[in-house]
Amino acid sequence: MAPSRAQRASRGRRADPRRAASRRPTGIGALAIAVLGVLVPGTAYLAARRTRLGAVVTFVSLCLYGAAAYLALRRRDAVISWALNPSLLLWMVVGLSAIGIAWVVVLVSSYKMLRPLTAGPASRMLGSLVIGVLCFGMAFSTATGAQALMAQRELVDKVFAGGDSKSVTRPTITPKKDVWDQLPRLNVLLLGADNGADRQGTRTDTVMVASIDTKTGNTSLISLTRNFMRMPFPADSPLHEKYPTGFWDPSEGDSEDSEFYLDAMYRNIPKKYPGILGPSDNEGADILKVSVGEALGLKIHYYVQVDLKGFAQFVEALGGITVNINYPVPVGGNDDKKIPPSRYLAPGPNRKLNGTDALWFARGRYGLPGADLDRQARQHCTVKALVEQASPQNVLANYTSIAKAGEKLIRTDIPTKLLGQFVTLGQRVKTAKITNIDLDKKKNFPNGRNPDYAAMREIVAKAINPPASTPKPGRTATTAPSALSSPVKPSKPRSTPTPAKGDLASDCAYVPGKH
Repeated sequence: MAPSRAQRASRGRRADPRRAASRRPTGIGALAIAVLGVLVPGTAYLAARRTRLGAVVTFVSLCLYGAAAYLALRRRDAVISWALNPSLLLWMVVGLSAIGIAWVVVLVSSYKMLRPLTAGPASRMLGSLVIGVLCFGMAFSTATGAQALMAQRELVDKVFAGGDSKSVTRPTITPKKDVWDQLPRLNVLLLGADNGADRQGTRTDTVMVASIDTKTGNTSLISLTRNFMRMPFPADSPLHEKYPTGFWDPSEGDSEDSEFYLDAMYRNIPKKYPGILGPSDNEGADILKVSVGEALGLKIHYYVQVDLKGFAQFVEALGGITVNINYPVPVGGNDDKKIPPSRYLAPGPNRKLNGTDALWFARGRYGLPGADLDRQARQHCTVKALVEQASPQNVLANYTSIAKAGEKLIRTDIPTKLLGQFVTLGQRVKTAKITNIDLDKKKNFPNGRNPDYAAMREIVAKAINPPASTPKPGRTATTAPSALSSPVKPSKPRSTPTPAKGDLASDCAYVPGKH
């Protein structure tokens, strides 16, 4: 006698364990297991009794998680180095895309294995909807990650010359030794460049040095006024042969000439003496490193040049900055042409500024009594605000737009192989103390014609390497390593000021009416 339908169904259930009702979760249960399986791919296979496949996929998933945790916690500098290699970045995009596809395949196949055969239309529709939304989310996150990696590749190519930049003024770093043991104090020249339509060539209206204690992250900011003349050069520099008494024209006598201002060196010297320092991607910046270092008695190691056109976009990408405004700050205006500003930034505490307003907070000067010095003080506060705003979470959340802004904003001679260490140092700076070194305008540069650079060097030396306290009997006094590039020349009697340092936390506080 032929077996009945019930007998055939019973044999079928025994022959195929996956179809056994006792081994299958409910429709909601299957969906929940598949969704939770996204966190550790492969575990849903185990729940579906696909032991071998589940064990392999789960093992691979755990290995990938472990490798990611190890790299994030123990090899962060290496990861940053990989992220600055254009070739490796392309492979990262390929790898990320492969992981994203595999992730989707595991999710869909897990749900199909777990879903009951007897599930009704409503249950199937709900499951398909949830799985579809999850697949879309995973595909979107993969595409976003790939987009960020491609943006990073463009940034490396444009800002760091694909890791192949040229500079004759960079220090020589021994690869096998700790970078910060070789540079216990790092001096970085910060340049704000303006090549607007109303100017012939680029002018560096902002010239600032960030001197960083690489062990603690404590940072001193030093600003030079744009109309300084007679900027000096070291005696062993070929520029000293061309300008033995500094960057000026002695035939003009004791008069000011804007073509010999500090902010004109960037464009004028390379134009007159191209290649004078040797191979360089940015001759103007290299010349300023040499001259500013001599003026302040420091060895300038690297430069970071910020294009003011891209600054507003960069601030927007960060989500704006928060500053205290103690007096009305002009937006626009031209003192020489008597063109008034279009408006003013109103005073107030904790003012959130967008990109355009942040730019004018840093550079507005129309009608201010101490225009250049006021602007320098606000620029220091702008640097402080940017450091505070650039948290790792904020940077990651807005990375693609930040990278795009960075392509237009930044030039530098920092080698890509050191950027991992610079990121680590940046974290120290973020939580350390930032101070201002006042070069004393009243005594040392009441005008720009003949600044007293020797006196400025004394101020910088005392601020960065303060004299050791009087030793106790039986002990030998020691002093901190000097950051000076050459012995400090004695200053004239009239220009021996007391060094002054200001804590930016107080210098940038809200004090209405303060200039």
